[in-house]
Amino acid sequence: MGAVHRAKNTLQLTLAVIKPDVVAHPFKVQEIKKVILENNFLFIRSKVLKWTKYDAERFYAEHKGNIPITGSQVHRDTSGPISAHALAGEDAISRWRQLMGPTKISREKEIAPESIRAKYGLSDTQNAVHGSDSPDSVRREIKIVFPEFCIDGWYENEEKLYRTKDFHFCNSMDAHVLNSPAA
Repeated sequence: MGAVHRAKNTLQLTLAVIKPDVVAHPFKVQEIKKVILENNFLFIRSKVLKWTKYDAERFYAEHKGNIPITGSQVHRDTSGPISAHALAGEDAISRWRQLMGPTKISREKEIAPESIRAKYGLSDTQNAVHGSDSPDSVRREIKIVFPEFCIDGWYENEEKLYRTKDFHFCNSMDAHVLNSPAA
């Protein structure tokens, strides 16, 4: 997929997934969403869905061989609903990963005690949240979770409108939506 030439201050997309062990506790999900909003991320798309084994294996396919994605990891991520969000913001990938904190639970509590994983993670595999680690991962992962969402179309037609700050947060959609121009 070809990248569209983008302005220097272009908003970047990333994917945030809140995992089933946290989704089972709605208050925790709301706390994480509050942290996302307080850190100036925009919710571009949001949905709650239940992954099948096939979905989870496809999602983690690029990591096969690099990190221990085990049957138990797939089982945990298919054990209940996930809350998925396409987020936008300046340097969204690195900022979301910083908010999440390190993957290893022992490091989370030591290095980043205020991170999402330190607060809500239970173990290295039950680490509360997932975030894309590169622009290529963002494209692949968003396509899996939001197959109807056209990333290139968003960058070409909507991204610049979100930079104008003419939007509002719609609770029923769990997303920021552009304000309609006056008729």
